[in-house]
Amino acid sequence: MSNKNGNIVTNNPFVRKMGTQKTIVLIIIIALFTFFCIASPSFRQYSTVLSIMDYSYYITLMAIGVTFTLITGGVDLSIGTGLVCYSIAGGYLVVYKHWPVVLGMLVAILFGVLIGLLNGILVAVMNLPPFIATLCTMMITRGLGSLCSGGFGIPWPQAGTDGAWFRSIFKLKIGTMKYPVGFLLIIVLIIIMSIILNKSKIGRYIIAIGSNKEAARLSGVNVKKYLIIAYVLSGLFAGLAGIAYAATFTSINPGTGAGLELDAIGGAIIGGVSTTGGSGSIVGALLGVFVMSMLKTGLPYIGLQANWQQIITGVILLSAVLIDVLKRKDK
Repeated sequence: MSNKNGNIVTNNPFVRKMGTQKTIVLIIIIALFTFFCIASPSFRQYSTVLSIMDYSYYITLMAIGVTFTLITGGVDLSIGTGLVCYSIAGGYLVVYKHWPVVLGMLVAILFGVLIGLLNGILVAVMNLPPFIATLCTMMITRGLGSLCSGGFGIPWPQAGTDGAWFRSIFKLKIGTMKYPVGFLLIIVLIIIMSIILNKSKIGRYIIAIGSNKEAARLSGVNVKKYLIIAYVLSGLFAGLAGIAYAATFTSINPGTGAGLELDAIGGAIIGGVSTTGGSGSIVGALLGVFVMSMLKTGLPYIGLQANWQQIITGVILLSAVLIDVLKRKDK
């Protein structure tokens, strides 16, 4: 049942449309959800869906942005501590300086864009290795968050108070029920950024840079410009993730956020972003994040705590990297 162009699985119309790796990840999500539902009756609750969504919003937003830097062959380690820093800065202005919530949100986004621009300049203009450049800005944003807050947690407007409407962007409460409406926003952003990556000049040039930077330069691509754009997009979505993070938690604590970038990067890689650059998918990043979210939410229900969560997540991520290596060997 096979031929030189594929087999009965890879020739399936759905698999051809989705791609083999994204199809596998989707099957893993369904399998994990089914397993947790069978293994733990407590998992089969509506509140569990809300928990999965709450975690996935800010991780998915980071994953969308970091996908662009990963495709260039780089990385952005600053997004985890960055989203906390941007959220603290916006929350401080809203709660203590009495700025409108909209302005606080815009400050968080603008802050993310500026750090993204700084990362882009360090990588594209100063020729610093992306790992080193973004490691430095990771430490900078972590420190800035502590300075902005004075070392104390910063609360955004709480439910039932003036300005708390921004929480309804992600979770709408009607009566006693809460609805994860933020998923609709995520889908819209996924569609827009997929079009930018796959159909626009920006996306084509970013992919070209990741495939072969020197060949892209010789073809007339302004490599520095599009590298900067990739890091600005990463910063932009880290700023958006900061808003989603503020909408999820009652208080934003300084000095936190380290490690969140690994969830986003891991999700993107699980979803099919090449570890060496040159290829990737925004939809795949979303699916990869849902694997991470399913594990983080579901494993405690079967009695496995943080250490086991990290081990299992690491094994899955390692598997995704090995699949990427094998795919490149076959080419």
